Amino acid sequence: MVSFLEKVIDELYNMGVDIDQCIYVLPSKRAGTFLKKIISKKIGKTIVSPGIYSIEEFVENISGLSYASQTQQLFQLYKAYLQVGTYEKESFESFLNWGQTLLQDINELDRYLVDTSSLFSGLSAIQEVNHWSLQKDRTSLMENYLHFWKQLNQIYSTYNSNLLKNEAGHQGLVYRKASEKITDYVANTNKSHIFMGFNAINTAESNIIQTILANSNSKIYWDIDEYFLKDKLHDAGLFIRKHKNSWPYLKSNKTQGISTYYSKPKEIQVVGVPKNIAQTKYVGSLLERMALENPKGLKDTAVILGDESLLNPLLHSIPKSIPDINITMGQKVELSGIATFFTSFIDLHLSKTKRGWFYKDFTKFLNNPFSVALLKFCNIDVGAIINNIYHKNWIYLSDKKIQELLDNRSTIISSLFSTYKNPKTYVSKCNTLILTFKDIFEEAEDHLALEQLFKINTLFNQIKDLIDQYEYLTSLKSLKSLYQQLIASETLDFQGDPLEGLQIMGMLESRNLDFETVILTSVNEGILPSGKSNNSFIPFDLKVEYGLPTYKEKDAVYTYHFYRLIQRAKKVFLIYNTEPDVLEGGEKSRLITQILTDENRKDVTERVLAPKIQEIKKIEREVHKTQNLLEMLNAYAIQGFSPSSLSNYIRNPLDFYKRNLMGIEDSDDVEENIAANTMGTIIHDTLEELYTPFLGKEILKDDLKDARTRITTLVRTNFKKTYLDGAYDSGKNLIAYNVIIKYIQNFVDNEIEQLSHHTIKILGLEKKLHVAVTLPGSNKNIILKGKLDRIDTFDGITRIIDYKTGKVEKRNLEVINWSDIIENYDFSKAFQLLCYSYMFLKTNESENIYAGIISIKNLKEGVMLFCKKTSVRDTKKNPIIDRAVVQEFEQLLFSLIEEILDPKIPFIEKEV
Repeated sequence: MVSFLEKVIDELYNMGVDIDQCIYVLPSKRAGTFLKKIISKKIGKTIVSPGIYSIEEFVENISGLSYASQTQQLFQLYKAYLQVGTYEKESFESFLNWGQTLLQDINELDRYLVDTSSLFSGLSAIQEVNHWSLQKDRTSLMENYLHFWKQLNQIYSTYNSNLLKNEAGHQGLVYRKASEKITDYVANTNKSHIFMGFNAINTAESNIIQTILANSNSKIYWDIDEYFLKDKLHDAGLFIRKHKNSWPYLKSNKTQGISTYYSKPKEIQVVGVPKNIAQTKYVGSLLERMALENPKGLKDTAVILGDESLLNPLLHSIPKSIPDINITMGQKVELSGIATFFTSFIDLHLSKTKRGWFYKDFTKFLNNPFSVALLKFCNIDVGAIINNIYHKNWIYLSDKKIQELLDNRSTIISSLFSTYKNPKTYVSKCNTLILTFKDIFEEAEDHLALEQLFKINTLFNQIKDLIDQYEYLTSLKSLKSLYQQLIASETLDFQGDPLEGLQIMGMLESRNLDFETVILTSVNEGILPSGKSNNSFIPFDLKVEYGLPTYKEKDAVYTYHFYRLIQRAKKVFLIYNTEPDVLEGGEKSRLITQILTDENRKDVTERVLAPKIQEIKKIEREVHKTQNLLEMLNAYAIQGFSPSSLSNYIRNPLDFYKRNLMGIEDSDDVEENIAANTMGTIIHDTLEELYTPFLGKEILKDDLKDARTRITTLVRTNFKKTYLDGAYDSGKNLIAYNVIIKYIQNFVDNEIEQLSHHTIKILGLEKKLHVAVTLPGSNKNIILKGKLDRIDTFDGITRIIDYKTGKVEKRNLEVINWSDIIENYDFSKAFQLLCYSYMFLKTNESENIYAGIISIKNLKEGVMLFCKKTSVRDTKKNPIIDRAVVQEFEQLLFSLIEEILDPKIPFIEKEV
């Protein structure tokens, strides 16, 4: 394959042109490196390199201006905005939301040499029509808005004037000035200019190139295939067909550079792959296969990323068997961890309220890997800090609480958590942190992180200079907007040999370059082409009227780049994402559909890849009882089985193993809203304290009414004891606080009403039981333990009462088949009541008792008693628990515990 650049140099050489004396202008800087090698190879001797420029460099030389940075442009535009007009101006923070769009419009207007006074006048008139009002008098807001549009041309002129005073300009201004000076440039040079590989050309470039072509022995070579020029509807040849019809030079001179490679046989594979990461994995497998079959062919292979954010996953997918890789595109610094740390740092301080930092914002920042590294550098354990926050239930962290957690005497800690009133102080603290990170990365020998840190340090120094120069940055919010805009344009350039090995690049870097094998990723709508995105203040019809590019022209640019890549290649892989996503691109690109439906292309194959789907068999997990586990079980049995632990086993033996035996609990977290178990604890503790004065005696109605007045005080005390430092003075927690008070008041009111007709005597509150028994099957001695919420007598009948704050249904306390108690978790409440009854009767002389549950949420049901039924329809419920019932239950209880302790029976997971 003869590349486009080689073909042009061969043609010039054969025509007798002194190729080392020409000035070469190309669309991109990248192609200049390859051109230099081709010229050197053609001449075959040592020469002084000819002038090789990208179009931007060439135009900059003609204009005599230098390109202003994006940051300088933003600040200068805001300065011009403030200088023009006397209407009310927006803050710099608000300006950042639309300033970038206005910059792009101004840039485009100058590149296309538009009469701005006429265009801005039309734009102002359009806004006047769009924002009419039914009211006779306009509001001040409307007046300011319309005044802005009327002053836009003056803002534009002032902005350009301010830049010119510093001998700088935005790209459009540099192009406009170069276009104005092109006649003087041509008069003062006698060198031939060779323009190569251009396609879409703005008005300024067109004027510059045509003037040079008309007044000197210069040439222009187009990189286009005859196939696209002949097809008057094909977008790949749209611009060059326009140039042929409109340029005087092309009307009288042959169009040079046209090739006929596209129609030659190729191997084009269209491959659909689900999701972006899978695309990079597929590219990795392709390259691995190519490295095995034809390793030398890799130097003529290019991977073109339609979506440049896939660079990092692609680098991790390239096989180690490929030694030489050259990455032309830069790695976006904004995607690095250290860049996101500083964004998180700004977010942390923006999220601070009068109450302090919300614990989720604070812990999120602490969990950032770079925060962990900083605090570790100060010998501070982040995990311990977070656990402390969870333990103390701090929903908001004030400066005082942070002082408790951290030693603020450290410069680093002070830099992280001090209060920043202005961006200048914040930037200064960021520079302090950067120096610390430098030490950390140097110690870890993390060279990539050091390079990223250097870029961020340069950016913050640039911001600091701008803060000193201008007074616009007055808030952290505006600083964040500026930081994000600037970091988005920062890239980390890779170093390598651009002429050797596998080439990885973006779409624009591939201009003028040809490869035998092309692998193009993310060929999806919204990416290639980019679609109808119109980030501009200038409406579509106005753009058409003034010859400005619209989304149609932008689509044609993508189409040209797409087909230009294919035209000389022998092997082409077009890879797209089969999973449509609004954010990541839609269905496969229309460019793929165009190739698939092209009758002249018989060499295109299409396939869709999918991951192999394997049936996942559900395997019930089980834990076999090793000698160590048996020893733990025996120790636990001697310590004591509680009714709740046995219920856990009935529910799921693996839960019993994890929670009760191994002590593995759910991870702690701050109770932002009061949890159900916390609510239950507060209610239990309050009821215990409320009824303690009645212990051992009969409750009198008036005494209980007096006790009722203490409910609010007791709830508040128990809230502070159980909920620790958690706030309950607002929101859902305040509602929960009042609900608890209401629950307990209703409970007491219900009992006061019962005392009008019944007698109640309190025998015990939160009474601990401890019973030693011997298992008949294994003769093992074990302990049963538990705590009874309340023991009383109701009209002389002894009752065991269990308080429940959750939902309890009567049917789950009514047992027909005894085996259900240890087999069906639905009867867990009945099982627990029988356990309490068994332990109580073992340690007391009572013969008959009742055992029941009081549901705090459903007091209307009263005490829901355990009872035995003979059938579902049996209406004769027997609530009496006597020695016979206990003896029958004992057999089931012992068989359950024997199963738990049996070495041969593993803990098998149940589906819950």
